[in-house]
Amino acid sequence: MLIVLGGWATVATAQSIRLPLTLDAAVRQGVTRAPLLAARDAEVGATRDEAMRAGRLPDPSLTFGVSNYPVTDPGAFSLRSDTMTMRTIGVMQTIPSHAARAADRSLAAAQVDAAEADRTATAQDVRERIADAWIGVWAAAQQRTLLEALRDESTLAVQVAKARLHGGTGSAADVLAAQAEALTLANRIEASDADLQVANASLQRWLGDAPTALADAPDFGQLPVAPDQLEQHTDRQAPMQAWQARERVADAALAQARASKHPDWSVDVTYGHRAPYLSDMVMVQVGVSLPLFTRNRQDRAISAKQAQRDAVESAHEDARRAQRETVARDVAVWQGWGRQIVRDRNDLLPLARDRSRVALAAYRGGGTLQPWLDARRDEIALHLDYANALATRAHAWAALAYLLPESTPSSENLP
Repeated sequence: MLIVLGGWATVATAQSIRLPLTLDAAVRQGVTRAPLLAARDAEVGATRDEAMRAGRLPDPSLTFGVSNYPVTDPGAFSLRSDTMTMRTIGVMQTIPSHAARAADRSLAAAQVDAAEADRTATAQDVRERIADAWIGVWAAAQQRTLLEALRDESTLAVQVAKARLHGGTGSAADVLAAQAEALTLANRIEASDADLQVANASLQRWLGDAPTALADAPDFGQLPVAPDQLEQHTDRQAPMQAWQARERVADAALAQARASKHPDWSVDVTYGHRAPYLSDMVMVQVGVSLPLFTRNRQDRAISAKQAQRDAVESAHEDARRAQRETVARDVAVWQGWGRQIVRDRNDLLPLARDRSRVALAAYRGGGTLQPWLDARRDEIALHLDYANALATRAHAWAALAYLLPESTPSSENLP
């Protein structure tokens, strides 16, 4: 692409223009590149191919041999000594019952649904993990910004301590204490840089390459789906869809076991060739299975499949309750940290800032350094707690925002 600015032509490629990465864009890119989802797509395709042959007639069998072959005298081991001897060739076709074939198709369809539900649950998990990785980078950057904002005051405190020492109103101990505090803050900023590199590596695991910069975060104080709607639609949430599919598979397996009590049929057509000048023969036979002793055979299978169906249903109910508990906990965490963030941002952080400034002003006016050191430590700890609150609420938001497969949080809002 050719860009003309002020009469000068600049050649720019699409690769050289990299916009800040939004959360939405990161999730979309990560999903398209996730090998785990490609594996799930392959599994769904394999299950669909298997379903295409469900309920079809089995392959016919080709039979050939010799009928009425003499093995004792007179005429032993001769194909021509007895007029009843025939060389035969035939085809036999087994015809399962209509109920068995219908149950086979139902089971195959349920297995396709189960594979698709697993794919949906995996996609939801991948989206949430990508969002967590993006949030990890964002949170580490937020923490570093908060700590970096404190560096100027630490530098100023060192300069004031040195000035008072030179003026004869301070002490070397104050200079050393101020320098130690500045170095402690520098260490914390270095640790934040390391956390940012680790978070970038986690995001790169999903995107293939680390982004140059992140765009503004979405409004983590607002969920794309209201909490009461999440509580009302538990079964629609991606982790629960697999259970619904498992119940359908268990139902189909039970129907298949019940269909085994229906008799199967078979048809056998055989053509027999006899000696010259004798008529050839055709034989047609129809067979039917006789499920007469069902008590210890078919009934046992039906009882086992019914027990498995009941087990899946009970496990589904337990999973439903666990999911409701998980959602309630995540909502409580998200709301609780949200209230703490508002309190920190509006009240505690300004108070800590004012306390440090007042203490430093008092020291410049001839007071002692210790009140500023105490205020400074408390301010740094509060900034770290605030950054941790931002990260925790954001992760809780991601756990709730991607519960419904069709939900797509917007990244247009500012934090």
